[in-house]
Amino acid sequence: MRSHLLNDTTAEQYRRSVTDGVERVAAKLAATDRPFTGVTVDALAPRIDGIDLDQPLHDTAAVLDELEEVYLRDAVYFHHPRYLAHLNCPVVIPAVLGEAVLSAVNSSLDTWDQSAGGTLIERKLVDWTNARIGLGENADGVFTSGGTQSNLQALLLAREEAKTDTLAKLRIFASEVSHFSVKKSAKLLGLGQDAVVSIPVDHDKRMQTVALARELERCTEAGLVPMAVVATAGTTDFGSIDPLPEIAELCEQFATWMHVDAAYGCGLLASLKHRDRLAGIERADSVTVDYHKSFFQPVSSSAVLVRDAATLRHATYHAEYLNPRRMVQERIPNQVDKSLQTTRRFDALKLWMTLRTMGADGIGQLFDEVCELAREGWRLLAADPRFDVVVEPSLSTLVFRYIPAAVTDPAEIDRANLYARKALFASGDAVVAGTKVGSRHYLKFTLLNPETTVSDIAAVLDLIAGHAEQYLGESLDRAS
Repeated sequence: MRSHLLNDTTAEQYRRSVTDGVERVAAKLAATDRPFTGVTVDALAPRIDGIDLDQPLHDTAAVLDELEEVYLRDAVYFHHPRYLAHLNCPVVIPAVLGEAVLSAVNSSLDTWDQSAGGTLIERKLVDWTNARIGLGENADGVFTSGGTQSNLQALLLAREEAKTDTLAKLRIFASEVSHFSVKKSAKLLGLGQDAVVSIPVDHDKRMQTVALARELERCTEAGLVPMAVVATAGTTDFGSIDPLPEIAELCEQFATWMHVDAAYGCGLLASLKHRDRLAGIERADSVTVDYHKSFFQPVSSSAVLVRDAATLRHATYHAEYLNPRRMVQERIPNQVDKSLQTTRRFDALKLWMTLRTMGADGIGQLFDEVCELAREGWRLLAADPRFDVVVEPSLSTLVFRYIPAAVTDPAEIDRANLYARKALFASGDAVVAGTKVGSRHYLKFTLLNPETTVSDIAAVLDLIAGHAEQYLGESLDRAS
């Protein structure tokens, strides 16, 4: 079994095995003509359930053959231009190369003696991102597993900085369309059920600062503690960006921690055209960024950034075997001192490889392209009487629904849109997402692929309308 260990004696076997795997994936990518096969759970589950994991195949080629049957053939391929569903981006080749390198070397980014140069590369990228945000000379941060963890750590720091022993008094303010991880974080941090105060949004799905000011005043008058305001720069459903300068003013007025969840909108940090949409983010106390959303990185690649490096001490614990206190005195950099995680992948390498190959402008150009595509898609939807589109896009998301000319029952329209999404997914021709606006069901395009065209959008809209019309026709037949 030692023949399977990666070391100096198996380097050639490693080269052959990985090359075989890469060639198979490359062939699959080249031949993929739709984002999904339409396979069902009932069809796929028996194939996987039938595999006896206690009976190995002993040969990576045979394992790859089997993998074709149980995964590669039916995977959902985000690189396809008609994958329009969630915040999943196609990935750039330098980042995939970085993934291959980091997996093979297998550095752990918790301590210097496990990562050495990896530690410094991650720190350099944190400094680079902070400079792009404008958080100042005392800023710091650390890579995380994703936006949910970044938001959790930011709110942990905010809780500790609030300096109160009565957790029940703490309040977090976030818009009604903020990410669910805000409420999840509040629960994990031991705050009460009513700790998160939901602030209404305007027509463009941006936090209403007048309502925020009112709730902050109400909070302080009631003897409660405004722990944090979470502003969103790119909401999951709408891509909307909260009014960051006005929120920053209110946070300063009420001495409240300002966190910006820019998991989606962080691509604007590299934008050549739309960087101004993030004006005010430089006044935040903490920021979440997800490079694996709008920097075209493989999952996972995320970070939490802070204005004051000293606040990261709230996540620091010392263990004699890992990061004893003497290492601080010796100025040995240990990333575990900043992180909620201990063992942690060298995910920063992917972004490093990307920046060193493409440059920030290259990333920004790709993100600008999908933002412009969304504008063109919005114009297409706004001019099409078959659809109702909710808001003009701030980033690259379109929320809309099919509106039949001859049906006025909102519940029936809901069912038609739900059916259309399900039927489209089953066909494999395209993948779109869904959400609710108020109590009504809507569909969603999240456009993160520069290879997607307006013609792709138009074709998918025709497919949606066709499926919805088929449902409504069958519904009328059943009713009669």
